[in-house]
Amino acid sequence: MQTLKAPHPKTRTGIAVVEDYDVAADAKKRISLRGAKTKYFHVKAFSNGFYLLEPRVLVPPQAISTRSLKMLDKSVGNLRKGLVSAPIDLTAFIED
Repeated sequence: MQTLKAPHPKTRTGIAVVEDYDVAADAKKRISLRGAKTKYFHVKAFSNGFYLLEPRVLVPPQAISTRSLKMLDKSVGNLRKGLVSAPIDLTAFIED
């Protein structure tokens, strides 16, 4: 019986390696990312040894409801049009 191999996906053009370095895990299996732009990452480990790190924000983007997204879009549109309220004076809340 023959085994079929899946064809390799075509490589995308325009993707370049920005930084290439080796890193060793410490005794607790931790590594350090140099120049990381975010503090938290979501890690996916694949069976072939590939790890995918995605920057994590306070909430995953899928957790925001469509109603909230529509309200945010409307608010940003109003801000760009200049439809904003008067500035609020918060100096009474500042402790000296």
